Amino acid sequence: MNSTLRKSTVLVLNKGWQAIDTKTPAQAFCMMANDSATALDICDDGHMQPTRWDDWLRLPVRARDNSIGTARGLIRVPTVIVLAGFAKVPKRRPRFSLRNVWERDGGVCQYTGRKLKPSEGNIDHIVPRSRGGDTSWENCVLAHRAINSRKADRTPDEAGLKLLRAPKAPKELPTSLFITNAHEVADWAMFIE
Repeated sequence: MNSTLRKSTVLVLNKGWQAIDTKTPAQAFCMMANDSATALDICDDGHMQPTRWDDWLRLPVRARDNSIGTARGLIRVPTVIVLAGFAKVPKRRPRFSLRNVWERDGGVCQYTGRKLKPSEGNIDHIVPRSRGGDTSWENCVLAHRAINSRKADRTPDEAGLKLLRAPKAPKELPTSLFITNAHEVADWAMFIE
C-alpha cells in the first residue's frame, strides 16, 4: 500500500465543522465512498466546497495536492472531510504519562508541596507495584526523586509521608484539544489552533 495512504493527513470535522479526529486517506476514501463523509475542496483563496465521492473523483489534481495513482488515473487526496451524520464533539481523558501527571499535579511534589524542576520529579506509585499497586491516575503522583527513593516500596503511611491531596483522573476534554498537525497540512489551519 502507498505510504501516503497510511499517514493521518485528513482532518475529520463533525457536521458542525468542528475538528474531532484525524484519519488516513484510505479511511477517508472509504468514508466518502459510503457517503458517511464529504471532502472539502479547499481553494487557494480559502473558498471551500463540500464535495461528494463521485464528484471528488472528477476533480483535477493541482500542483499543491497529494494524489494517488489508480487505474482511472490520479485521484486527489482530501485534507479535510466533514461527517454527514455526526454532530457531537467527543471527549476523552489525556493519556497517562509523566508529562500529564506533572501537569495534573502542577509540577508540585505531592508529599512536600515543593515546586519541582523537570529533573527533580518522577512518578510515585502510592501503593507500590511490588505490593499490587497499578499504574493509574488514582495510584500515581508527582514526587521529588529523593522522596520517592526514600519511600521505596512502602506506602506513604509506612514511610511517614502524607499526600497533599488524593490523586484523581483528569477531566475528559474535547478531542479537538488532542489533535496535532504533525504533517503540517496547511488546510487544517482554519479548523485547529
